[in-house]
Amino acid sequence: MKKIYIATFVLSTLFFTGCADDYLDVDQTESISTDDVELFNNDAGATQFVTSIYNKFLNWDMTSFGWIGLSSITSDDADKGSSPGDTGTDKDVLDNLTYNASNPSVEGIFNANYDGINRCNQALNILPKLDKADANLRARLAGEAKFLRAFMYFTLVKCFGGVPIVDHLPIPGSDSDRIMQLTRKTSAEVYAFIESDLNDAIAALPEKSAYGANEKSRVSKGAAYALLAKVSLYQKNWQKVVDNCNKVTGYSLANDYATMFRPAGKFDSESIFEIYAQGAVPAKGIEGYSNTQGARGAGGWGWGFNTPSQSLVNAYEPGDVRKTATIIFRGTTLYDGRVIPTTVENETYNYKAYSSAYTDAWETDVDIKYLRYAEVLLMKAEALNELGQTSEAIPLLNQIRNRANLGATPAVSQADVRTAIWKERRVEMAFEHDRFFDLVRTGQAKAAFTADNNKVFVVGKHELFPIPAAFLKQAGTLSSQNPLY
Repeated sequence: MKKIYIATFVLSTLFFTGCADDYLDVDQTESISTDDVELFNNDAGATQFVTSIYNKFLNWDMTSFGWIGLSSITSDDADKGSSPGDTGTDKDVLDNLTYNASNPSVEGIFNANYDGINRCNQALNILPKLDKADANLRARLAGEAKFLRAFMYFTLVKCFGGVPIVDHLPIPGSDSDRIMQLTRKTSAEVYAFIESDLNDAIAALPEKSAYGANEKSRVSKGAAYALLAKVSLYQKNWQKVVDNCNKVTGYSLANDYATMFRPAGKFDSESIFEIYAQGAVPAKGIEGYSNTQGARGAGGWGWGFNTPSQSLVNAYEPGDVRKTATIIFRGTTLYDGRVIPTTVENETYNYKAYSSAYTDAWETDVDIKYLRYAEVLLMKAEALNELGQTSEAIPLLNQIRNRANLGATPAVSQADVRTAIWKERRVEMAFEHDRFFDLVRTGQAKAAFTADNNKVFVVGKHELFPIPAAFLKQAGTLSSQNPLY
């Protein structure tokens, strides 16, 4: 009987515990027979293979504690928080920039994204074989899978630089596929692969308006253009940033900044790519995302990690409405009437992670807006300014400031506008998992960390996280460590 392999990624023998989930109960270590494929050979079955990729973003290892550590606690926007004696396994060393190649959070994020990439490759492998499903639907689903694979590789290249490119479902026992899985490519090669996937996604995906009410969480053509603009931003391809931002249409700034991060703001006019979290079981939410960042101590409800730093508090101008929408202050009252008592341990907490309905639940109803229209405006402004079109950049910057209840920027020169845009990105997108990477890509990291409790950012080292030691042990001479680790 003909077999269609749902193969295990080589790394899973060391790291992964399996990809089966509520949406797609498939054991990767076995093959699926032609007869079994018929169970999925319809529109609903085809959709399930791609829905399982989205579901990966709800997992603890993908989006929760480890990712909070790498993308936020490492930055000058946040401190470890919690109790002084609670390290959060490794959040203390992440906060102090003293992590190494055996760091659990680093290894977890590396593994989780390859787990997700494996799901993408599974879907792309099987979709052409589901010939009873609508052909247009299958083409769209393949576009979704390629966008999500590109998003995961963008996470990996930001964190680690060059990484292995696994562009198809590996065949068990294939030496060439094993080499593919264990051989680091250059950052440039990874970026080229990301761009290829996004261009394929753009050709296949519909506009946001084409999706029904029950499909709002699925990625659109606008999301692919926005991510392609961001990928170009990281490579300083300024004209490509402008060109792709111009193609992100059908979105607008939300009227109220604070509401975007509450249940009422799910999939609002500003949302471009958003991780949908419905809440606790039997619905599905992001595991531990709100709980680990909730207020800790008497009168609190969470672990208290990832607390806003004094540096971030000081970054807001007087009257900026984003300050109290982003930061929970001890002794204040939240939008749902909850009073934060003075007995909680930390002075500040992350408001964007706060869940009202699922405060005490492990799974949360808080979504993560990974791409939103405000960032598109800021990316375009940054790129125009770098291209010498400063007068065109300033009105875009002012759109963001005006929504925050601030006046027009006083900056006029190219250098001053650049600084103003970087600062605006910080306060506009605080706790949205970008700050550490923004510091690195803009060359601000060493100065920012020196100002923030005199942390030692080693130029030539801390721009990237270490490649996990367990992976390098498996890869042997096929891969090498990042500098100075």
